[in-house]
Amino acid sequence: MRRAVLLFLIFNLAVIAFLVHSVWTLLSLLVVTGSEDAISKAELPAPGSTMIDTRPQLIPKIIHQTYKNATIPPVWQEAQQSCKALHSEEDGWEYKLWTDEMSADFIRKEYPWFYDTFINYPYPIQRADSIRYFVLSHFGGIYIDLDDGCNRALEPLLSYPAFVRRTVPTGISNDVMGSVPRHPFFMRVIEQIADYDRNWILPYITVMGSTGPLFLSVMWRHWTNDGLN
Repeated sequence: MRRAVLLFLIFNLAVIAFLVHSVWTLLSLLVVTGSEDAISKAELPAPGSTMIDTRPQLIPKIIHQTYKNATIPPVWQEAQQSCKALHSEEDGWEYKLWTDEMSADFIRKEYPWFYDTFINYPYPIQRADSIRYFVLSHFGGIYIDLDDGCNRALEPLLSYPAFVRRTVPTGISNDVMGSVPRHPFFMRVIEQIADYDRNWILPYITVMGSTGPLFLSVMWRHWTNDGLN
């Protein structure tokens, strides 16, 4: 009887240890803010500052956005135009709107190993999420969600090899991101994204954990745990 109780306790402890290990990264997001790597307001030059020209511009002048086709809904047109107006061709910027067709064609040609996963995602937002990681890794530039808009030019951020935004209550967001081509972080993201293609029954959790901000936050925690930045 005592042996059975002991085995039962050992089994339960093993299960608890496994569960804690499995969710440890998620739990750590509650306490790790990444503030030590944050870009402070003081170090960012103001728009038009002469300091911008004295700093190396690492990130290419490319704005990436995504939509299912080239016809942007009226509700997002003002936000889209605000980004295009502040980052014009005359100032050396390139604008790329990735439609569903363009995205699928790009993945098929450049990353054929991911194509089946990409086209078989059950939710369109998963393709919209994943394509942004691939184009940032491939071309570099800045990705911006269509509904975000731009209030100021983004040249001051081009001197950093990569950046993301913190989100509430924890982790990082994928709505605005910038990177040089083939940055090691985004290389890791695209290399591992297929491993997170799981169905968690609930659509919201499935999307968040496979391609969305939760997935990206987990990648970020693994990245920082490895002592990288």
